Amino acid sequence: MGRGIVQLFAQAGHTVRCHDAQPGAAAKAVDYVDGMFARAVEKGRMTAEAHAQTRERMTACASLADLAGCELVIEAIVEDLEVKRALFRALEDVLGSDAILASNTSSLVVAEIAAACQRPQNVAGLHFFNPVPLMKVAEVIAAVRTAPAVVARLRELTEGAGHRAVVTADQPGFLINHAGRGLYTEGLRILEEQVATPADVDDVLRDALGFRMGPFELLDLTGLDVSSRVMASIYEQFQQEPRFRPSSLVPPRVAAGLFGRKSGQGWYRYGEDGQKTAAPAKPVPEMPAGLTVWVDPAASGAAGLRALCTEAGARLVDRAQDAALLLVQPWGHDATRTALALGVDAARCVAVDPLPPLALRRTLMLTAVTTPAARDAAHALLSHGGVPVTLINDSPGFIAQRVMATIVNIAANIAQRGIASVGDLEDAVRLGLGYPKGPLGWGDQLGAARLLEVLQAQLATTGDPRYRPSAWLVRRVALGLPLTTAEAQR
Repeated sequence: MGRGIVQLFAQAGHTVRCHDAQPGAAAKAVDYVDGMFARAVEKGRMTAEAHAQTRERMTACASLADLAGCELVIEAIVEDLEVKRALFRALEDVLGSDAILASNTSSLVVAEIAAACQRPQNVAGLHFFNPVPLMKVAEVIAAVRTAPAVVARLRELTEGAGHRAVVTADQPGFLINHAGRGLYTEGLRILEEQVATPADVDDVLRDALGFRMGPFELLDLTGLDVSSRVMASIYEQFQQEPRFRPSSLVPPRVAAGLFGRKSGQGWYRYGEDGQKTAAPAKPVPEMPAGLTVWVDPAASGAAGLRALCTEAGARLVDRAQDAALLLVQPWGHDATRTALALGVDAARCVAVDPLPPLALRRTLMLTAVTTPAARDAAHALLSHGGVPVTLINDSPGFIAQRVMATIVNIAANIAQRGIASVGDLEDAVRLGLGYPKGPLGWGDQLGAARLLEVLQAQLATTGDPRYRPSAWLVRRVALGLPLTTAEAQR
């Protein structure tokens, strides 16, 4: 992490000094960064002259005293509060009274570090992500006593180095890790309820919504041992807020050493080459001859479903009692409740998720009593055109609806609490988490009223306060405002 920070600011034209408590480590860091620049010259991305000038701007320091005169010091040491406090106290004795002390902490409260300092107004967080030169975002964390001028200066320096600086309050998980809770926790909740397998969840979120990885692939990549501590820490730091509740599925897997890629097995198994071992695809059943299908005429995607049925060779009927297969498209509710509300036979009923386009992936939800014949007929029918199909068990809100409603709800609550501006929140999630869109803008695209409907239905079905809608979301839906509209202020 330290090497990446050195590289970033040296390349941006700053004079950079670096120190490490381990003798020789700082010199190795400078040599490593210099080697990165040398490779950039070989590839034509940097001139030899620029390389030489950049090398001159980097210095390895044998002691903290050699940092005297620095305007900004960024620490990237062990995540231990007392160790960081001791370092900052020592730095204050060396640096000028206007020097800024920034912590690259990812989990500690910056105010707790600053509390040990003589000049807490000069202390802030500056949280980068690995690899620093490639992850084009950094969080500027304003502790409760951080001077506004310090925040402005850190933002200026970071953006001058080519990174998007997002300002966040000194809250658990800051901004990016906070906003990322929904993907993990709701994916685990879906698995807890035996709605779908990890692979099913990941496939739907990648193919239908455009995530680079699903939650279980991400947990395997980061390591479940690491992620479990982060999930537990944020939950406790937020006073056991139900939206961040960790899953009981995690501790047994951590105890068993199923950490993910680094242990060879997590939610998936990995070969010696580190590649995920793919499970065999489920065979697509043959569609019954003369299949009769009824599509709920009130479904939001009824026209598309009816067209698909006709193209696949099924015969559409106008009355549910005349059909062998009944297709419904609920928002937020499960297939069983939908069938009962419509007064149709739940045994012949299958729900189709209306959220993702049918051209990407089709998610089919079974009622508690859907027959194998109806299940297989729906699978065969919805596989028409070679589009992949995912079969899941009964769930209020499918997979995509649940995950997106949770992500947007957490983002709305971040905005409600003023942890970050809407613009910083949107950019932070795109750049820091790699989501296809910012969460509030994505919510506007999918339909904020629909996502609120999903949350309300889940809350009514489960009684779990995890799904209570944010006031920010409720107000904007009621007023017909985009979620990206900032709150009016006094």
